[in-house]
Amino acid sequence: MKDIKILDDTKLFLFDMDGTLYLGDRLFTFTKELLAKIKKAGKRYMFMTNNSSKSVADYIKKLGDLGIPAEREDFITSSQATAYYLKKYHKMARLYVCGTASLKKELEYEGFTVTDNLDEVDCLVIGNDTELTFKKLEDMCRLLLARDLPYIATNPDYVCPTEYGSVPDCGSFCDMIYNATRKRPVVIGKPEPLMPLLAMEQVGCSGRETAVIGDRIYTDVKSGVNAGTISVLVLSGETTVEILNESDVKPDLVLDDCSAILDVL
Repeated sequence: MKDIKILDDTKLFLFDMDGTLYLGDRLFTFTKELLAKIKKAGKRYMFMTNNSSKSVADYIKKLGDLGIPAEREDFITSSQATAYYLKKYHKMARLYVCGTASLKKELEYEGFTVTDNLDEVDCLVIGNDTELTFKKLEDMCRLLLARDLPYIATNPDYVCPTEYGSVPDCGSFCDMIYNATRKRPVVIGKPEPLMPLLAMEQVGCSGRETAVIGDRIYTDVKSGVNAGTISVLVLSGETTVEILNESDVKPDLVLDDCSAILDVL
């Protein structure tokens, strides 16, 4: 494990949000000072999240309610990365989306047609659907069993953290569909490297000038490893010391929480 001075030359900080900068609706006490000091030092931060249940507009409002002003360019989300992938490989596809109204709006914002007419569907997208119904699961199974359609998942997370524990996330929904259809999706979000790579391209930073910081070793840390960035695990959310010790994936740096980063700013 390396010393925190590994972050001395970091120009771009890619922060996971829930469990890293806040937990549920509770902002960690150090978050505002940390973000302000990054800006004051002439560096850049972005918010990078696998949670596709909210649109960027939703996150801007959530952070605003927590006292953190943010703009669209401050985010790289699994919804945005999914849209990037769809534009590259399925540009004109009409989408059936097993996801929230916010995810559908995000994909429509990116120029895609979202439809519930099963005869029109060219591609399936599934996300962290906090508005999940049996009808959506049934529609997904009907389409996957009847036709060989592209099938995309925004993220692989099995659970989403809350202030009271965990609730099912996209990976759990994908398992339900797999049990019925024996089909797995192409997964876009962390731990795949696409999100940090898109952020680095946007800002113009190399991997060694970028730090991916999060509380999940199998998504946040692994995405940083896969993208060639500095990977930082914080123990303020899901991952415990026991999980870290048992994991094959090892971060460059382990911190109790993000307040320790203040020391290098």
